[in-house]
Amino acid sequence: MESSSTSKPIIAVIGATGAQGGGLVRAILADTNSNYSVRAITRKADSEKAQALAAEGAEVFEADLDNIESLKAAFAGCYGAFCVTNFWEHFLPEKELQQAANLAEAAKAADVKHVIWSTLEDVRLFIPLEDESMPTLQGKYKVPHFDAKGESNRFFTEQGLNVTFLLTSFYWENLIYFGMGPKPGPDGVLAVTFPMGDKKFPGIAAEDIGKCAYGIFKNSEKYGGKTVGISGEHITIAEMAEKLSTALGVNVKYNEVPPVVYRSFGFPGADDLGNMFQFNRDYSDAFGEVRNVEESKTLNPELQDFVTWLGYHKDKLSLA
Repeated sequence: MESSSTSKPIIAVIGATGAQGGGLVRAILADTNSNYSVRAITRKADSEKAQALAAEGAEVFEADLDNIESLKAAFAGCYGAFCVTNFWEHFLPEKELQQAANLAEAAKAADVKHVIWSTLEDVRLFIPLEDESMPTLQGKYKVPHFDAKGESNRFFTEQGLNVTFLLTSFYWENLIYFGMGPKPGPDGVLAVTFPMGDKKFPGIAAEDIGKCAYGIFKNSEKYGGKTVGISGEHITIAEMAEKLSTALGVNVKYNEVPPVVYRSFGFPGADDLGNMFQFNRDYSDAFGEVRNVEESKTLNPELQDFVTWLGYHKDKLSLA
């Protein structure tokens, strides 16, 4: 479906049916005074989610991150591009690196004026591979889903793009969709299990990532060439358990485990996530400092804290 506002500068959104991209597409469509139109890029233009975006007024365009020519076509004529990759589809950092390189090359070829790259820290800059306090994974990574994104930053700068590096935070939706929500322990008491000690942990509603990205595009002159970290709230897991208890009307406790135990849980990506939480815990000051809640609120005045998010989503939490 063609956009009804093709005279406006176009923002191309990768992952338009996913959490981050979907939030940005909806933010643009919901703004009746928007200066932009939106091109929703997806691998499957005929999917239910893509068709729903088309019905709301988005131009839906089919492209694949592994096919650079399709990306060049998708970015053609666009003012802005929101670029994101999904490590959890394949668990392959090399694939993520190649996809990021494709995105950067395609954005350069299309002469995109402002790119947002949704990225994370390269943990190896904090914890070298030879540091045995954290196991090295897949031969050359500490936290593969962080490291590949952080390493990929260079593709965008090497192409000479006007890029904003968007550092995201832990999705609170992981409590619903990633098996991290409250579960009954041997004593029957519900618990959330994390290896975070008593450190504060930046989190965010997935929808708010897209809304913050929209705020960045609306202030391109200010944020082009910058790194921006976003968060809805910095909260300890004990505080999270307390707020879950209040919202759900049942006792939820914090089951603190060491990272080595978390890594042993055996689900796909447990070692990666165990290392991630260890990094978040041990470098909590540095990790939190760059994820400024007040600036996030400036970008997105509707920014939710954890309690607000719970008010909308508590019924989706499985307590089984």
